[in-house]
Amino acid sequence: MRADRVFIEDLRIETVIGIYDWEREIRQTVSIDLEMAFDIRKAGKTDAIEDTLNYKEVAKRLINFVQAAEFQLVETLAERCAEIILTEFDISWLRIKLSKPGAVRGSAAVGVIIEREK
Repeated sequence: MRADRVFIEDLRIETVIGIYDWEREIRQTVSIDLEMAFDIRKAGKTDAIEDTLNYKEVAKRLINFVQAAEFQLVETLAERCAEIILTEFDISWLRIKLSKPGAVRGSAAVGVIIEREK
């Protein structure tokens, strides 16, 4: 795994997520932190967006997917997000933290952290 990482932090997206009936009728916010392995040396030399991982395109893809999703588990949503990023973008490894802020009384957030590679 390369040491260079491109990241997106606290990407907040509204979606239908949860196992309870009331959760299936509302939209809740999920927060995504994403780290992606990508060699940035070429972009560092050329200063060209074509030579790097365009984090805006990654974010837009996740926003479109998550907004349309209706999963019960954050685990499922995290796996699907990881599959999309690994398949559609030129990265070899990622770490994604997907959390539901306020889902458990007394906590800031709950969720999962997964790491996947091609």
